Amino acid sequence: MRRLLTVLLLAFASVGALCSPAMAHNVLISSDPADGATLSASPGRVTLVFDQAVRQGYAQVGVTGADGSSWADGSAAVAAERVSVKVKPLPAGGSYVVGYRILSADGHPVTGKITFRLAADASGVTAGAASGGTSAEAAEAAANGGAGMAVVWIVGALLVLAAGTAVALRRSGPAAPASGAEGTRS
Repeated sequence: MRRLLTVLLLAFASVGALCSPAMAHNVLISSDPADGATLSASPGRVTLVFDQAVRQGYAQVGVTGADGSSWADGSAAVAAERVSVKVKPLPAGGSYVVGYRILSADGHPVTGKITFRLAADASGVTAGAASGGTSAEAAEAAANGGAGMAVVWIVGALLVLAAGTAVALRRSGPAAPASGAEGTRS
């Protein structure tokens, strides 16, 4: 029985160790404009960069002014780990919040926000960064590849767990009956 418990404990520990990197949620690692930045010109585009590819078709990015008005121009574009949205020309001297909701490579939604200010003497619209050379199909394949690998790791870990349990059960065999020492005290 001790062997079975030991094998099960080791199997569960290995499943946890193997699956944790594959199950990590995306994390925002940078943005343009940077969080908390004060800009001298209105950005033409807001770009968010995550640590892993983002799933196509689920990204939402909004740019909201202090008065609640929306400044995003169109829907979010996804290119692997980059998510961006065009921005209408912003009035100078305002504070803006960029709120986002994406679907991680592991299938879980991730939400967050960054803020930036536009200086009172700001003018014009800065040129938006050109999107990378990644096609939408390639970005989708990269995003779905991460989720597919998580499933492969989980199935593999379950197979290892099942094999370990079967080996432990075969080795332990039936328990030997206790000797007749009970009830002989006087």
